[in-house]
Amino acid sequence: MNRDEWLQSRVTYLKNLKARTEHQQLLVLLADKPDRSVAENQLFAALIRVEQANDRAAQARVAVVKLIQTSKRQSAQAERKARAHRLIQQGVLFDLASLEHRSRGELLGLLLAAAKTDDPHRWDTWKQAGDALLAQKGDTVDLQR
Repeated sequence: MNRDEWLQSRVTYLKNLKARTEHQQLLVLLADKPDRSVAENQLFAALIRVEQANDRAAQARVAVVKLIQTSKRQSAQAERKARAHRLIQQGVLFDLASLEHRSRGELLGLLLAAAKTDDPHRWDTWKQAGDALLAQKGDTVDLQR
């Protein structure tokens, strides 16, 4: 878009604004004035440069907002994916332990009872049994930790 097209487009945009700055108001008035003096032409040129700078700044702000929103959206999507992956892996443990036929209440009660256990020996025993089953299953089970 050349300068004249940009100026026409910008003046039309400014005319449609409900509230204009003093600079914008002067730019619109000078753009509509057919016989500008040399001093008015200099002022008009300066006002055009200011408005172009304001336009570029506004475009830059929009671009930054879009980048931030995209980053947030990608981060949230990555978090959802990681959570879904973790939940699937935890669900596989119930299948490995042959607990898939138990109710949710039974499974939660079992986990609550385990969570209250402070005996490190019992936890070590459970870990050894779990590690042995995972080793037996080999690469067919993709679990971490």
